[in-house]
Amino acid sequence: MAITVGQTAPNFTLADSFRKPVSLSDYAGKPVVIFFYPGAFTAVCEKEMCTIRDAMAEFDAGGAQVLGISVDAPAANKAFADKNGLKFPLLSDYTRYVSAQYCGLVNNFAGLVGLTASNRAAFVVDGSGKVKYAWVSENPGVEPPYDEVKKALA
Repeated sequence: MAITVGQTAPNFTLADSFRKPVSLSDYAGKPVVIFFYPGAFTAVCEKEMCTIRDAMAEFDAGGAQVLGISVDAPAANKAFADKNGLKFPLLSDYTRYVSAQYCGLVNNFAGLVGLTASNRAAFVVDGSGKVKYAWVSENPGVEPPYDEVKKALA
């Protein structure tokens, strides 16, 4: 079951593209925008991450740290970030634990039996660790409502 607005966001520690640990608690006191995406190098995920990249000035203006999370390995996330010029951390939830906790999982992703990925989701966590905005799609082809996410930072 997905976390909801008003809950305390569960802390996590995941490997970034360089295999360095990154925790939600590293950003205590600062708003964090978390985008879960099903898979690097898929068309909708690439469009989503590039849309976020192109809106970074707006997230920065809100004082927010942006994090992308997928079940991909750190090396895949690094190649994906390099290919698309993504400067925000992409974290690897290869155990799928954080994805299951936050937004649930897509089974048989892209029609591949046994492939489990994160549901596409967006969360805004305020500086005190409370979830201020939550959006989860069970359709991996639907992008987040970017304007709503930005508005939640205001």
